[in-house]
Amino acid sequence: SLKMASDSPESLMTLCTDYCLRNLEGTLCYLLDNETLRLHPDIFLPSEICDKLVNEYVELVKTDSIFEPHESFFTLFSDPRSTRLARIHLREHIVQDQDLEAIRKQDLIELYLTNCEKLTAKSLQTLVSFSHTLISLSLFGCCNIFYEEENPGGCEDDCLVNPTRQVLVKDFTFEGFSRLRILNLGRLIEGVNVETLLRPLASLAALDLSGIQLNEVGFLTQWKDSLVSLVLYNMDLSEEHIQVISQLHKLRHLDISRDHLSSYYKFKLTRRVLNLFVENLVNLTSLDISGHTMLENCTIPSMEEKMGQTSIEPAKSSIAPFRGLKRPLQFLGLFETSLCRLTHIPAYKVSGDKNEEQVLNAIEAYTEHRPEITSRAINLLFDIARIERCSQLLRALQLVITALKCHKDDKNIQVTGSAALFYLTNSEYRMEQSVKLRRQVIQVVLNGMESYQEVTVQRNCCLTLCNFSIPEELEFQYRRVNELLLSILNQSRQDESIQRIAVHLCNALVCQVDNDHKEAVGKMGFVMTMLKLIQKKLADKTCDQVMEFSWSALWNITDETPDNCEMFLNYSGMKLFLECLKEFPEKQELHRNMLGLLGNVAEVKELRPQLMTSQFISVFSNLLESKADGIEVSYNACGVLSHIMFDGPEAWGICEPHREEVVKRMWAAIQSWDINSRRNINYRSFEPILRLLPQGISPVSQHWATWALYNLVSVYPDKYCPLLIKEGGIPLLKDMIKMASARQETKEMARKVIEHCSNFKEENMDTSR
Repeated sequence: SLKMASDSPESLMTLCTDYCLRNLEGTLCYLLDNETLRLHPDIFLPSEICDKLVNEYVELVKTDSIFEPHESFFTLFSDPRSTRLARIHLREHIVQDQDLEAIRKQDLIELYLTNCEKLTAKSLQTLVSFSHTLISLSLFGCCNIFYEEENPGGCEDDCLVNPTRQVLVKDFTFEGFSRLRILNLGRLIEGVNVETLLRPLASLAALDLSGIQLNEVGFLTQWKDSLVSLVLYNMDLSEEHIQVISQLHKLRHLDISRDHLSSYYKFKLTRRVLNLFVENLVNLTSLDISGHTMLENCTIPSMEEKMGQTSIEPAKSSIAPFRGLKRPLQFLGLFETSLCRLTHIPAYKVSGDKNEEQVLNAIEAYTEHRPEITSRAINLLFDIARIERCSQLLRALQLVITALKCHKDDKNIQVTGSAALFYLTNSEYRMEQSVKLRRQVIQVVLNGMESYQEVTVQRNCCLTLCNFSIPEELEFQYRRVNELLLSILNQSRQDESIQRIAVHLCNALVCQVDNDHKEAVGKMGFVMTMLKLIQKKLADKTCDQVMEFSWSALWNITDETPDNCEMFLNYSGMKLFLECLKEFPEKQELHRNMLGLLGNVAEVKELRPQLMTSQFISVFSNLLESKADGIEVSYNACGVLSHIMFDGPEAWGICEPHREEVVKRMWAAIQSWDINSRRNINYRSFEPILRLLPQGISPVSQHWATWALYNLVSVYPDKYCPLLIKEGGIPLLKDMIKMASARQETKEMARKVIEHCSNFKEENMDTSR
């Protein structure tokens, strides 16, 4: 009943269901008294649609953190005249007694309640409402459904301390459930008499008693002519169990597997027991004996075992008792047994730990109800993906995604699953993965990060995100992924490696995205978070990747985003800039990142007065002579000063240094740069540069802007010629050439820029007919 992760496009039905559930008020419902959901009176929905709505709702609540559950959701299905339910699968804390009570008038055929720990004995009474129609029922892991609250008679002092006591219900039976054929009581609470409970059922076809210890199972023979499936996972068996099982001659599926780590089992499998099953259970197509220890050797002699091509024919079976099978089994569970490593196994599908196929079969078979086994199987898959190459990549990914979704709160699965995802999504597998599947990976990774503050899960999830193209592939979850990373970086105690990866991701996420994205992330506290990290590193006198990435991220997030630039200044960013410059005078990359950021701040006219202090102007002027990172630091310092000069002499509110002196140093710096320098910079728009062209107040600013354009169109013509043409740079340059105030060398350079662009245009004209 598990919904498998899929790679094919969603059906129209699924898309509509999803849309309606996310917009209940705008589609099927209205709000009564501003709080209760009510179905519009003219809506009539068949069970095909209602079942899907309920099952998808449960899935969304469980796996989508943004989806808001509705307290009155199940009341929408209270009247079978307008909404029909037939087959529903409810999970975990999402469902409570009142929810089942709300749908009690429905004629349910199939009801799966999995790990619904909030259900109490009130729901047992509700089940009776479905007794005349129910064919299939699962109460797997509903550990409180046989408990009711008992109010002690007379209210003494104890009443305040413990107003209700949990009492086991002993008188409930499946009396009246005349159509019930399939029943799962897995992990039923101790103390319930299973024999009494089941006795009224006339003809059971499938029974699951996983995790229950029954020493007397003779009562099972009452269904020897109807029982086709029996699951006794983790039951410690005895000779009596084996004798009873052997009489159930209609069995097609038998599971006596166990988790060999969960407790000590006295029972050991023997050749005789397997022979007994093969002889008596002639209809058997599926057998699971995973986790069992063999008391004696059941294999055929080694020489014979190794001979010939691998075969699933019973006659050639390496496991001697299975030579008596009439035909190969459809499924044979041998996980964590020595038998799975044999050559000839008479089954089409085998779960085991020998190879990728067996491991994937194990994950597939055990995910829903046996997370303890699944996490070990995923661990084996992790080793296969890490050391060898996965040959069934798509299936492996789908299975791991499904397990992570199903067991969001299981730490072992989250640790092993997130580690496996890292290897399954790396670049060598990329071509084989669709957008849809990669998005599902991102969703489960973010779920894991949300649910677990645990270091291993967080590290695995962050590393997995690094396998994606950022920001493009994360754009559909942009806000959520940023919030998660910032919350990781704001934790008081931090793991060094996680901090480094998270800052790297934050930086990549704000690089090359729209300004509205940057503004939104700024409002989440991005600027403050980065400055805090810088402050911390400064206090430790450490200039590492975290320090450099943090400044780089600030450079990216302030690009053409005045609000974020202002935040940087308001949170003492300039103070940190000066301290970092002083503490790390030799760190070229750091200087480049810091100056790039200040270039963004200087582009904002309203903020420039805050940069007009003797201290800042002196620092920028001195950096003009810097040879750090080629020309980058000097170039960016000159850019900052060019914008300040653009405000004219009247804005120069300081005595030292003199404006003319700084202008002279700027000319000298620009003339010292090599026009063919390859650049460590990325312009999305030339607007901040182009605005320095049509003005006569600061010829040096004009010259810096023209130099920048000339360098970029010369070195990277394919990228920057089209951008300059598109943004109207050519007419601005032509007008500037006519200006009397512009310097001759600036005009010369402007002509070269125009020439470059027209050559580029001619070369790239589309001449195809």
